[in-house]
Amino acid sequence: MTQQTIKAPADVAKAPADALMTESGLASTILTSGTGSDKPAATATVTVHYTGWKSSDGSMFDSSVTRGEPASFPLNQVIAGWTEGLQLMVPGEKRRFWIPEDLAYGPEVPGTGRPGGQLVFDVELISFEKGPEPIQVPADALKTESGIDYVVTQAGNGEQPTFENTVDFHFSFLDPNGQPVQSTKQSGPQTAAMEKLPPFFTEVFALLQAGGTADAYIPGKLLGAPYEFVKCELELLAVKETIPAPPVPEDVAAVPADAQKTDSGLAYKVLNAAGSDEKPAASNTVTVHYTGWDTDGEMFDSSVVRGETTSFPLQQVIKGWTEGLQLMSKGDSFRFWIPQDLAYGPKQEGSGRPGGMLVFDVELIDFK
Repeated sequence: MTQQTIKAPADVAKAPADALMTESGLASTILTSGTGSDKPAATATVTVHYTGWKSSDGSMFDSSVTRGEPASFPLNQVIAGWTEGLQLMVPGEKRRFWIPEDLAYGPEVPGTGRPGGQLVFDVELISFEKGPEPIQVPADALKTESGIDYVVTQAGNGEQPTFENTVDFHFSFLDPNGQPVQSTKQSGPQTAAMEKLPPFFTEVFALLQAGGTADAYIPGKLLGAPYEFVKCELELLAVKETIPAPPVPEDVAAVPADAQKTDSGLAYKVLNAAGSDEKPAASNTVTVHYTGWDTDGEMFDSSVVRGETTSFPLQQVIKGWTEGLQLMSKGDSFRFWIPQDLAYGPKQEGSGRPGGMLVFDVELIDFK
């Protein structure tokens, strides 16, 4: 069914001289006054009726009025002109907005299905529900030596870590509106040596005992985040002795001449043969200890350092692991040189994954 159209206002092409103008370039006129003084914040969910036209030709592109149903949405999840404009309104008010393209969907681009250029909206704010209150640094917050604000929410009753320890922990980063940005609650706890952690983690953990929790308020610039600060909820699960990293293999830079190779290009050496005939299939789940290096000798992961074996379905890892572990018997230790096409691909800055050829020392402890 073709949507009924509403004729564009006479001033659709340009805001009148008496229109209200904000610093961003958003123009508006009040068509109907509202009641009260409460205005929605950017975190509010608003309910509105609206109609939108393109300034370029006066064509209507959307209207809740013709659909006969008001629209509801979080105000911080729409175009910038709406986020700014609706915060000027009170319930019952109706406004006309002239939204420049940089506050809307950008310039006209054929085939995108979105209106471009300056847009004009008649908007009636029917009601709104307040969103979460912005996070504030508590007045009783203390500061670490480097100046990070923090509050200990639970001191804990276990061992207190030092710079020489390794810790198991959970963390959750929240934006200033309390919305989760990153959290280990779903992916599982992290393990790291205190000396390898960012200073704001190390400083706060050093104030806790195992079982303790704290909230840290970290400047956004330290995390590359576009906020004044980010709240980080920290939980110290356990304190352990730091296990030294295994030494970097002398042959990490290139496949040695005496290594064996498979047809796929996977190279390997037997470091220790247990003498067992039991080998896993691709459908098995294996339990291993391992350490991985890139060809520069940089260690990027190690279950040995974490002090815990790792178990995983063999067909759910990189191809070099799936193929290589099937060559091993229970109790064997192998060194693998895994070419990039059997690993994570070439090196890519900022990807967070090791690239190029990778070298792994793997001990197959068990499989099922």
